[in-house]
Amino acid sequence: MSRRTILFGVVAVLAAGVCVRLGLWQLDRLDQKRAVNALVRERRSAPPVTISAIGSQDTSVIHWRHVTIRGVADYDAELAHATRSQSGAPGVHLLTPVRPLDGAWGDTSILVLRGYVYAPDGRTVDWAMAREADTLALEALVMEYSPTREGAVRMPSTARAVRFVDRDTLQSIMQRPLAPFVLLALGDSATRDVNRPARVPPPSLSEGAHQSYAFQWFAFATVAIVGFVAVARADQQKARGDGAM
Repeated sequence: MSRRTILFGVVAVLAAGVCVRLGLWQLDRLDQKRAVNALVRERRSAPPVTISAIGSQDTSVIHWRHVTIRGVADYDAELAHATRSQSGAPGVHLLTPVRPLDGAWGDTSILVLRGYVYAPDGRTVDWAMAREADTLALEALVMEYSPTREGAVRMPSTARAVRFVDRDTLQSIMQRPLAPFVLLALGDSATRDVNRPARVPPPSLSEGAHQSYAFQWFAFATVAIVGFVAVARADQQKARGDGAM
């Protein structure tokens, strides 16, 4: 076997090893995703509890819990999470501070993602038309705030629009303390009136493309090894031919 073929073999084996490792990593991520999805399904399907019952539990414990809330909505302080879409149409998500009526949260309001409203520019809506009852009675899912981001959260061109659901910024704008979680209001997600909010459906529990990526990495590893075997055989056949001459 020639020195060149040996060098090619070393590179092929190393490449195959890296590809196999990446394939196993993707399968590990798939297992993690399935475990998270199973936990989310369990929490979503559990009987709803009142917002006061979850108290000040860590958000990682109550994330995706099914809850009920009855409280007074402050529509004058609500904001638009800009550049959202639903069913392919541009719009905003309405972020409404709600004060629970049971008094368990004191002066703290709960931020409710009340729904989607169509907005051609992805920023502005008819706030008066988007109102619901002054006292809201909702079923909802507990969500976490977006991770804190660098850069501008507010949109300078639109006074009541934000780019990210950042708790510190929203507390500053709304001038009130907010609970350390967001509620995703549940209900009809169909848009019958473009000026009225349609509920935002919960994120789908997709497993992602981890399995297909794993198969691709394993295929690359196979190609590397098969390629080396083919080159080695060709090298041997050439050596035999040269010897016969």
